Amino acid sequence: MNSKKLTIAIDGPAAGGKGTVALQLAEALGYLYVDTGAMYRAVALWALRKGIDLDDEENLGKVAQEVEVQFVREEEDGRVHYRVLVNGEDVTTAIRQPEVERGSSLVARFPSVRQVLVEKQRALAANGGVVMEGRDITTVVLPDAEVKLFVTASRAERARRRYEQHRQQGRAVNLAALEADLAERDYRDSHRQVAPLRIPKDAIVIDTTGLSVEETVHAVQRIVRARLERGE
Repeated sequence: MNSKKLTIAIDGPAAGGKGTVALQLAEALGYLYVDTGAMYRAVALWALRKGIDLDDEENLGKVAQEVEVQFVREEEDGRVHYRVLVNGEDVTTAIRQPEVERGSSLVARFPSVRQVLVEKQRALAANGGVVMEGRDITTVVLPDAEVKLFVTASRAERARRRYEQHRQQGRAVNLAALEADLAERDYRDSHRQVAPLRIPKDAIVIDTTGLSVEETVHAVQRIVRARLERGE
């Protein structure tokens, strides 16, 4: 590969596999990894702690300005993961609570929240060498990214993955309820007035249904390597 550092934008629905792909791709390339969904969850978490109504756009915008999110890379037993710090506090587990995940989709509806977070996200990607994942990265945050990917899977597969994730964390969850929750979230994300989830014409769609993590990551790496080798 040549030395050019690309800006890589990855979008997709909840539990579609984009987080795993983005993290492993960033590690393979030595790039910065940015989970923008964690930033929206941080706003939801802070708002819930403060007792702010998740329909209160004005105060949610203020919360978005207050939260400073850091992604801290750690390696344990040969595996890399990221801790999420908000204003210096480790909230890696807290932002994955079901009520916070639901809240993140609600706060993401508002222009005042998105404007603040988009500015922070663009600042992180200003120098290239970044893999950024979320819902509107290819369309709004980094529309000029050299590589645009849309990573998805069937809703049933995504519900199964989310079920396994919760089960491994010791949470009692219902598979049918998770699938219904994903359906509701998909609708909100794709029908919101500001920056709805959609697939741009120049994005490469990767359906991870039936694929292992390794197969998916290898497919994405081939795409990125081809871009690097062509010097695009």
